[in-house]
Amino acid sequence: MKTIHIVLFGIGNVGSTLINQINAVKEALKQYKEIELKIPVITNSKLLFTCENDIGTTWESDFKKFSVPYKTEDVITYVKEKKFENLIAVDATANVDYVNNYIPLIENGFHIVSANKIANTLPYENYQELRSALKKHQKSFFYETNVGAGLPVIETIQNLYVSGEKINKIRGVFSGSLSYIFNSFSSEDETFTSILNKATDLGLTEPDAREDLSGKDVARKLLILARELDFQSNFEDVKIHSLIPKDLNGNTTALQFKSRTHELDEHFQTIKNQQSTDTVLRYVGELDTETKQLEVKLISETKTSSIGQLKGADAIFEIFTESYGKQPMVIQGAGAGKNVTARGLLSDIVKLSCQL
Repeated sequence: MKTIHIVLFGIGNVGSTLINQINAVKEALKQYKEIELKIPVITNSKLLFTCENDIGTTWESDFKKFSVPYKTEDVITYVKEKKFENLIAVDATANVDYVNNYIPLIENGFHIVSANKIANTLPYENYQELRSALKKHQKSFFYETNVGAGLPVIETIQNLYVSGEKINKIRGVFSGSLSYIFNSFSSEDETFTSILNKATDLGLTEPDAREDLSGKDVARKLLILARELDFQSNFEDVKIHSLIPKDLNGNTTALQFKSRTHELDEHFQTIKNQQSTDTVLRYVGELDTETKQLEVKLISETKTSSIGQLKGADAIFEIFTESYGKQPMVIQGAGAGKNVTARGLLSDIVKLSCQL
């Protein structure tokens, strides 16, 4: 039996769902994989709770009662004192600052599994610094959930690339929120604002919808995929066609923006009216390996294409390669949500555990 010790950073929607999923599969992993997953440490941004054996099913009440303020050094000291082996730090946050902990954790025996996109979209010099630390200390970094939540996008691209397959282009709808917005707007007789509000009510958008409409989240995912193909690109190299007019993207609060979203209606209705009967609007990311161009944009797409037929909040990735020719490999499914993201993290944990 191989025992894996998990330190979980972030116990919000994704982190708490992950704990429950781990608890649900523990016995099956013992039986079929001879792997025992233990979570002796959980944290939020300010507090830490430790349990020498395993946090168990009462972790929420225990965290409220017994958690204490902490620094990352406290986590490192604790696991060393307990002589825990097979250490995996899981980052279930979207926190910009958490990635600063990765290298110290790697230097002190941790492998990393992360849903946080920040580390893979840092300036290229910092991106390489992290890879150098992983190589030096012989540690692994799994981050499938950075792009497409639980969909096997990164692993597929890695496998194709390492096998020598020439990848010509990657394109698709990478954002679950923008997928829902334009799938609905293209097919329903409602205003853009009405659709946007529905997406927000369903929890598909960020609290400030400009985070989605700016195209920056799609651009980060596109950059991550480009770097898997050894592009030495930075975020600034991605050409982003924002969906937000400049006068709404500047000196306005999230609340002020929400009260003015109706100003988007006429603009998007005009674009919709310009569509032919056989096209729909889609917001896509596109990577071209020949031109080295990375672009995020709103396009007209034929209704009969894979992207044109997209429904709900699904994400879709088309991978064009030399062997597949004009027909791309297509990966499609739920591209967001706490359940699929947590399941993707768990999948990475299990894959990594099998390798240790």
